[in-house]
Amino acid sequence: MRNSKFMLVFIIGISILANNLQAQEVNPTGTNIRSKALKVFIDCHHCDMDYIREQIPYVNYVRDVREAELYILVTSQSTGSGGRKYSIFYQGLQRFKGMRDTLIYTSSPDETRDKIREGRTNMIKMGIMRYVARTPLFSEVKIIPNAGLEKQEVKDIWNYWVFELQTEPQFDIEQSIKEISWDNSASAYKITPDWKLEFEFNQSFDSRKYIYKDTTYLRYRSYWSFDNLVVKSLTDHWSAGIVGNLNSSSYRNVQIGFGFAPSVEYDIFPYSESTRRQLRILYGVGYKYQQYRDTTIYNKIQENLFQQQLRMAFRVQQKWGYVNVSMVASTYLHDFSKNRLTFDGSVRVRVFKGFSLRFYGSVARINDQLSLVKGELNEAEVLLRIRELATSYRAEGRVGIVYTFGSIYNNVVNPRFGN
Repeated sequence: MRNSKFMLVFIIGISILANNLQAQEVNPTGTNIRSKALKVFIDCHHCDMDYIREQIPYVNYVRDVREAELYILVTSQSTGSGGRKYSIFYQGLQRFKGMRDTLIYTSSPDETRDKIREGRTNMIKMGIMRYVARTPLFSEVKIIPNAGLEKQEVKDIWNYWVFELQTEPQFDIEQSIKEISWDNSASAYKITPDWKLEFEFNQSFDSRKYIYKDTTYLRYRSYWSFDNLVVKSLTDHWSAGIVGNLNSSSYRNVQIGFGFAPSVEYDIFPYSESTRRQLRILYGVGYKYQQYRDTTIYNKIQENLFQQQLRMAFRVQQKWGYVNVSMVASTYLHDFSKNRLTFDGSVRVRVFKGFSLRFYGSVARINDQLSLVKGELNEAEVLLRIRELATSYRAEGRVGIVYTFGSIYNNVVNPRFGN
């Protein structure tokens, strides 16, 4: 028995030594082995990518499929029971060319978004393992991922900058109606654990012509804005940044406007838990300049303004459902009666199996419409919403009731004639 124990200790010691030697061989210079991790491109329009990155930190996520070593496509279809069937296709590229696989995850109709997200991500994780096993990072996967890996960064020729261009022209022409609109946007952003930089330009115009009983109504609205955000991570609970904006809007009577607001934010929960829960409190105070197209109801053609803002946002996502609630309060410093208070939120609660309640609502108390045009609006400006109208409140809401019953085992997908 004593000899058996000795042999067991000897074998364990040899195994540990072999693993250390293997690690040195894989990474003899002590460089970051994260650069040798599997490069993955995930094509999924309804996936929570932040959650996936959090749960699967031992791969490199790339934006260009041509750089990927593994392409993952996630598609879904409704099942006969009211759930969804998620098909996950794996296609190996470059050194993994020829390695293909398909896995299926099926959700039941009474599962919450959090439960579906967890199950779908676990299935994606299982399919990735056969590829990870052929990389140096296989030794870092111990059932529970090595949390230290998500802190490591790999060298990137773009220095983590991402750029996006988008254009969307639309037209609808009939004998008595002609509508033409065009939306354009360009954005650049960089997100790292220490910094968050976002720059976005949006431009749109809307031209409509109506002919009714020999009367022609014309509507033209134009808008553009340049928004930027710079945020520095201070601790796991604190961050500081500055929000900037440059804009013009014919609807809101703004010829040119710009402003900036230094802000600080505190999250009651650690930012590392943001995919599960958040309770963020933000305060900012800043400067705003506005030059108006027409004289306002306060006899202003331009003005310099100082404004403060308080934001609170609460989010929790659990197996029982989810809650998203936010509050925004703002006021101008030259006149505290010029203020705005907005609440909005969405809630889904699974009451019992197969029965869920969904709520969405938004309500705002408005006392800060400084740019309203002086004088009476004509009929076309009111009916076609060419100009912003005075209001002291705005509210909207929806309530949904979902009840599903019957077989939970009908996982057959039949796409004929649509779902």
